[in-house]
Amino acid sequence: MNEFDIKANDWDKNNVHLVRNREIANQLLEIIPVKPGMKVMEFGAGTALLSFMLEDLFTSITLIDNSQEMIRICNEKISLTKSNHIQAIKIDLETEYFEDKFDLIYTQMAFHHVTDIGKIVHTLHHLLNDGGMLAIADLYPEDGSFHGEGFTGHLGFDPAWLSTLLKLSGFENVTFKECFVQKKIDSGGMQKDYPVFLMIATKISG
Repeated sequence: MNEFDIKANDWDKNNVHLVRNREIANQLLEIIPVKPGMKVMEFGAGTALLSFMLEDLFTSITLIDNSQEMIRICNEKISLTKSNHIQAIKIDLETEYFEDKFDLIYTQMAFHHVTDIGKIVHTLHHLLNDGGMLAIADLYPEDGSFHGEGFTGHLGFDPAWLSTLLKLSGFENVTFKECFVQKKIDSGGMQKDYPVFLMIATKISG
């Protein structure tokens, strides 16, 4: 059982998660051209707060996460809302093979938990249709206090570095902006601001 299996039941009770997802959803809709028939995927979906905020806009939504408990919560929501166009799949895209094609892939606050960023960018690029879009919301570089002692993931990202990686991986029209500031009490008991960026990129056609 991983840390997110343990946190799954109480995830949606955290108002910060709700507010952050709502702001990211609003800003996505300002940038992403939503078209009829779009097939989308949320990578690192967790309890899929973001996808359920967007569910009426897309024909098909696939939720991907490597936490069994998060996927269980997603399936409970799908059943409760009778959202027949949403499916939840427990899979680790860093180590397991998955084949499908999407018009849009979005992810929020999941990239800093990924071990090999280059590999996951390559995988997401493969899963997009030509001209498809990738949207990444994650932390700017931070001092390690966001998660605290013992965290082994990435301490945020330099958006310029991530932009270059996306371009080298076959994306174009890469843009980013600050989309949210998460306030959190750090391990020393002080409230700190942790800005989050939203990066959008398009898979080069042909």
